[in-house]
Amino acid sequence: MVDSASSASGGQPVEKSTGTSRWIILIILALGAVLGFVDRTNIAQALAAPEFVKHFNLTNLDRGTLNSAFFWSYAALQIPMGWIVDRYGVKLPYTICFAVWCIASAACGLADSFMALILLRVLTGVGEAIVTPASYRWIRSNFSEGQSGLAVGVYSLGTKIGPALGGPIAAWLIVNHDWRIMFAALGLGGLLWLIPWNLLVKSDSPKAGSVKKKSAVPLKNILVSPLVWGTIVINFCYNYFVFYCMTWMPAYLVEHRGLSLKKEGLYTFFSFAGIALVALTAGFVADLMIKRGWNAVIVRKTFVICGFAIACTELLGVMADTEQMALFWTVVSLSGLGLATANHLALCRLTLIPAPAVGLVTGVQNVSTSLAGIVTPLLSGWLLQETGGYTAPMLVIFVFLVIGGLTTLFLLKEKWAPKVPETAVE
Repeated sequence: MVDSASSASGGQPVEKSTGTSRWIILIILALGAVLGFVDRTNIAQALAAPEFVKHFNLTNLDRGTLNSAFFWSYAALQIPMGWIVDRYGVKLPYTICFAVWCIASAACGLADSFMALILLRVLTGVGEAIVTPASYRWIRSNFSEGQSGLAVGVYSLGTKIGPALGGPIAAWLIVNHDWRIMFAALGLGGLLWLIPWNLLVKSDSPKAGSVKKKSAVPLKNILVSPLVWGTIVINFCYNYFVFYCMTWMPAYLVEHRGLSLKKEGLYTFFSFAGIALVALTAGFVADLMIKRGWNAVIVRKTFVICGFAIACTELLGVMADTEQMALFWTVVSLSGLGLATANHLALCRLTLIPAPAVGLVTGVQNVSTSLAGIVTPLLSGWLLQETGGYTAPMLVIFVFLVIGGLTTLFLLKEKWAPKVPETAVE
C-alpha cells in the first residue's frame, strides 16, 4: 500500500506497513518506549536510595533538579524533532537518538559529581526527545481512526510498563549490586532493541531533493489554533501527575509511608501496571464505540474527563491515616488516569489533528509535556523542603487535574483545529 503524500517522506510516496507487520512494528515502538521510560525514571530509584543521596550530598531541591534535568533538553528539542520526522522520516533519526540516550544513561554510573549527573541527564533527554513525535507520526500514517485508540493504547502500554518494570528492576539492582551497576545494565542493555528495529522497520527516508518540497502545516497555523492550546494545557495537567509518580512517588513511599526500597518498587509496579492496563482497555472500548457509530470526539472526551476525575482521588491517599488506605488510593488514582491515557493521546494527536501536521503538532504539545517534567520535580521538591510534608505537592496535583478535565470539556472542538494548506493534504 502506498501513502500518496506525504510529510513523512518530504513529499514522496511512502510505502505503508500493512496487516500483521503494522502491529509488529507498533509493538517494537512500544518496547522502545518501555526502554526510554526505564532510562527516564531510573534516576528516581537512585534518588530514593540513601547511599546515592549521601554519596552526592543531595538536598531535596538537588533531588528535584536531578529529576528535572532530563526535561530541559527534552523540552527544547520537541519541536525540532517533530520537524525532523515530518520531513526526514522516522527510522534513521530514531536509530541515532536511541543509541545516544542509552549510552548517556549508562554513563550516569560513571559520574563522580552532581554536575556530571546533570549533564548526562540532559544528554539522555536529547536522545529521548525523538520518541513521541516519531512514534505518533508512524501511528498516524499506518492506522485508521477506528484503530487509533487501540494502537495508541498498545503504544501507551510501553510508556507505563517502562516505569512499572523499571522501578522494581532498578530497585533490585541497587539493593543487590549498587546504583552504578543499575545505570550501566539498564542503559547498555537497551541497545539490543536496535536489532529488531533496523531489521524489521522499512526505511522511510525521503528521496534526494524531496525534503525541499513544502509538505507540512506551517507552525503559525498550529500556534493560532485554540484546540492546540487546549491540548497543550491537557498534556501538562495529565503529565504533571504522571511525572510526580515517576520522580517523587518512590521517595514518598519510602520516606513518608515507611516502605523499604524493594516494597516501594512493588507498589510502583502496581500503579503503573494499573494505568497501562486501564489505558489499553479504555482505548479498545472507545474504538468499539466509534466503530458502532458513536461520535469519536464525544467518546474520547468522555473517557478523558472520567480519567481526570478518578485521578483526583490521589488527594485521599496523602490524607489517609493508614498505610493500607494510602497505598490503595495511590494505585487507584494513577490507574484511573488510564481512562484518559490512550484517549487523550488519540484525541489530541490523531483524531483532531490533520495528518500532515501530526509530527509538528506532537512536538509542540510535547513541549508542554516536557515543561511538566521540568516543573513537577522542582516544584514538588521545593514544596517538600518548605513545608516538610507531601500534602502541598499533592494539592497542586489535584488543582491541575481539575484544570485538565475542564479544558477537555470546553476547548477540544473540531472547529478550532489547525488549518491545512492544500499543498499539505495527504
